[in-house]
Amino acid sequence: MSPRSASVNEELRRRSRERLLQAAVELVNERGYEATTLGDITDRAGSARGLVSYYFPGKRQLVQSAVHRLMHRTLEEALEREPHTEDGRERMARAIDAILGLARDRPVLMRQHMAGILQAEGFVQCPEQQRLSQLLRDTVARHGSQDVDTDYPILRALLMGAVYAALVPGVPMPIPALRAELFKRYRLDWEMGLPPDTQTPGGTCDTDLSRFFATDQRPQDPST
Repeated sequence: MSPRSASVNEELRRRSRERLLQAAVELVNERGYEATTLGDITDRAGSARGLVSYYFPGKRQLVQSAVHRLMHRTLEEALEREPHTEDGRERMARAIDAILGLARDRPVLMRQHMAGILQAEGFVQCPEQQRLSQLLRDTVARHGSQDVDTDYPILRALLMGAVYAALVPGVPMPIPALRAELFKRYRLDWEMGLPPDTQTPGGTCDTDLSRFFATDQRPQDPST
């Protein structure tokens, strides 16, 4: 049997990283951050326990990257769903509803994510976060911003603030009220995006997160 090619090795490493991301987001969503260990994550992913340090400095960075992936792909789905639109106002409405929807449907995961950002390590600048940033910057530009470098951080801060407000234990603000304020800020019609009264009662939370992570079967090496 010939040694695997470099391209196949690279693909296997990528899929291994994907499995770790998926396992992290699933377990934290189920159990919370503190109750999830790196050993739990690697066991769920079917990976060697020492492999996680090859991709991530620690659990906090792994979990942030995993949540950023979920946010990026959720936002991407919302922006590109049918009927497809290039209208900047509709795309802004979809973006707002996508992020607020995560706070509504995955409160444990998003609460842990917000808490992690406030830790000493701060905001993880990972590839997943960069993709999320690019989508939000594009949304701001299509909405008509003349200064994306200024307006994008404002949108990011407003969305983070809304998620935080929705998840504060004991005094959470209702999602529709937060949505109304954001829609007013960006001059959006209530019927745009995915209004709360059109959503399935109890949210649209899907327990199967596999579509957000490329963890399908391993590639075949033509040299074998």
